[in-house]
Amino acid sequence: MKLQKFLPFIFIVILFVSCSSEKSKVPVVGFVDAFEDATISQARTGFTDALKKNGFSEDQKNIKIEYRNAQGDIPTLTQIVNYFVSEKVDLLATCTTLSTVTAIQKTKTIPIFAMVSPTPARMNVISATGVAPANLFGAVEELAYIDTSFSIIPKLLKPKGAKLVIGMIYNQSEPQSADAMNKIKSLADQLNITLVALPLNSSADALLVTKSLLNNHIDAFFANPDNTVFASFETILKSCNEANVPIFTSEAGLVQRGAVAAFGADIYQWGYQAGEQAAQFLKTHKTDGLKPEMVKIRRRVYNVAAAKKYHIAIPSNFEAVK
Repeated sequence: MKLQKFLPFIFIVILFVSCSSEKSKVPVVGFVDAFEDATISQARTGFTDALKKNGFSEDQKNIKIEYRNAQGDIPTLTQIVNYFVSEKVDLLATCTTLSTVTAIQKTKTIPIFAMVSPTPARMNVISATGVAPANLFGAVEELAYIDTSFSIIPKLLKPKGAKLVIGMIYNQSEPQSADAMNKIKSLADQLNITLVALPLNSSADALLVTKSLLNNHIDAFFANPDNTVFASFETILKSCNEANVPIFTSEAGLVQRGAVAAFGADIYQWGYQAGEQAAQFLKTHKTDGLKPEMVKIRRRVYNVAAAKKYHIAIPSNFEAVK
């Protein structure tokens, strides 16, 4: 009889605990950054802004974003991804190629929302039948836009008879960087440009390699879409400015940091686009209709101070950044 007396109370307690438990199940995002960089970090801001616009905010305590940065160290990056996988986060947000590829290698079930990464084919992660990983989503980029970016240089520098010499640095260990270098080399031949390309596998060697490149009397430097170039851009910029050599690029974010001009993806919008996909998944708990999609927003931008320094006239279809 005593037990029957307390049954209603016990039922209420169980119901309360159950409801509290359900409320505590806040979705967790494991955000993986491969390295620290002022331009790349804009993607994370865009991603979180997209979540917030769609109602998912840490301020409202209806989502938890666990952020980890590998600081360019591969073993650390692997540990970060392994940790998130073991914690069974609801989704992974991966910024730059190394983070995305590592996540793909470590999980086949947790949805991966990539940003600042190339197409699955460029990352060499498609199957023998040409199918991308079933858990890969987000926003990716191809190399076609580099043609436009690189072709800007002779139009802006306007060489008179002399053959332009353009220098660039690439990372041999990054597939998309090596692919970009080969694409640019082919394009340089078509544009009657002499291309001087030197490998750079560590940002620690940036100063030495840049000085070596400048010793080839280049007319301009092209900042390749390369993680090592991003990480060492200030070193490259300082050396090029001292040698009076302008920098052009395919990355809009590098223009804000001192390059003259670019036609390329807006890194913030890149992250925002991936965040919108992630928000759709969080709302529905399904990935139906989601897939890796091409970056939607590319911009023609120029740096006012850099253009003035090198006396370069910028076409009206370019947007000024400071």
